[in-house]
Amino acid sequence: MLDLVIDRRQRDLGGFEVGRVLPFAKRRMVGPFIFLDHMGPVEFAPGLARRADVRPHPHIGLSTVTYLFEGEIMHRDSVGSEQPIRAGEVNWMTAGRGIAHSERFEKARVEGDRVHGIQAWVALPKEDEETEPCFAHHGADDLPLYERGGLRARLLAGEAFGAKAKVKTHSPMFYVHWALAAGARAELPAEYPERAAYIVEGEIEVEGQTFHGGQMLVFKPGRPVLFRAATRAVVMLLGGEPVGERFIEWNFVSSSKERIERAKADWRAGRIKLPDRDHDEFVPLPGDPAAPANPMS
Repeated sequence: MLDLVIDRRQRDLGGFEVGRVLPFAKRRMVGPFIFLDHMGPVEFAPGLARRADVRPHPHIGLSTVTYLFEGEIMHRDSVGSEQPIRAGEVNWMTAGRGIAHSERFEKARVEGDRVHGIQAWVALPKEDEETEPCFAHHGADDLPLYERGGLRARLLAGEAFGAKAKVKTHSPMFYVHWALAAGARAELPAEYPERAAYIVEGEIEVEGQTFHGGQMLVFKPGRPVLFRAATRAVVMLLGGEPVGERFIEWNFVSSSKERIERAKADWRAGRIKLPDRDHDEFVPLPGDPAAPANPMS
């Protein structure tokens, strides 16, 4: 049932490195998931420079999903949200027709911190690409949790394993955090046509092969997938129904190239509002004067 193995590619974002998993040349999307970055783990000492922060930048046509295993990040956006996210919580921001947000390591700057997490983008269905932007935060106690036989599973978004998360989504999908003890076994059902498992850490056995942290396993449809943890492991399960081809450029996702060009023009002209407390700086459009060499998506 294994279709493809994707190894994360390290990218320097100026203050720290991330592992880019999606998009990949041979697999642009898994269900509606069009982007996945693995952040850290990274140790930040007190006094962290502001250049490590992700300055205000825009999005259209997607929802961003931030999930941490360790640490804290402060989120601010142009619809007035200001919300720290901590381990086991979900920040779900729907960009729709356009939003700007920043992500800052304010706790680390004052106290020092160890930050480790995943940021994903979920493409919106064509009929929802221009929806009103909004933001939702869900604490750990708000997310369905299942524990049995060395498996601890938390449903972050969508529907899976007979549970449904409270996070509002726009298309059929699932997003799950698995923590497995060494020797634990678990099964990924066949209910969605597109499914993948990203190994955050540890080693997992699937179909008689062993895979390690930093690898995404993409599966063919039609049959359940059996997992065995060769060591203690952390795995993110994701996928769902496909939403169709999407174009992606910088921070913009759309079914239309023309819409992306309009979003670029809007950002350049200042027509996408900045967060209220972050109006004094922003990430320029790549190629514009003062644009950073590696702007964070």
